[in-house]
Amino acid sequence: MKRAAPGPVSGRLAKGDYVTLAEFRYVLRQFGAFSESAARAAGLTAQQHQALLAIKGFPGREAATIGELAERLNLKHHSVVGLVDRLAGRGLIHRQHDKTDRRRVMIVLTPKAETLLLGLSLAHREELRRLAPLLRELLEKVAGGQE
Repeated sequence: MKRAAPGPVSGRLAKGDYVTLAEFRYVLRQFGAFSESAARAAGLTAQQHQALLAIKGFPGREAATIGELAERLNLKHHSVVGLVDRLAGRGLIHRQHDKTDRRRVMIVLTPKAETLLLGLSLAHREELRRLAPLLRELLEKVAGGQE
């Protein structure tokens, strides 16, 4: 879901609002760095990990089309084709024709990818659990307008 750049806004923010926003960005960047490091340790790029997760976590099924992946990863269609080609070359995904519409090609994880993704997802869940109290506090400040 792409959003337009914000237009002119009015209002004021207190120092505490800036502190909360900065702290939130800091925590997100910490999680991003953790995620990239974990992916590298598993032999994947961050983008490859994100693609595998997007396929496995696609709502309603465990496969996705190139177009759906492009939307989920916020990438151009041709970039996702290259990413899928590299993942296929590593034996992490395969393409299969949709059973109801043979023109549609679905991207599916292999057992090798399932194993890699399970380990990464367990580690990510633990990291999120560690960060959850701080994230909850920051989000409550933003939602409640507290400083």
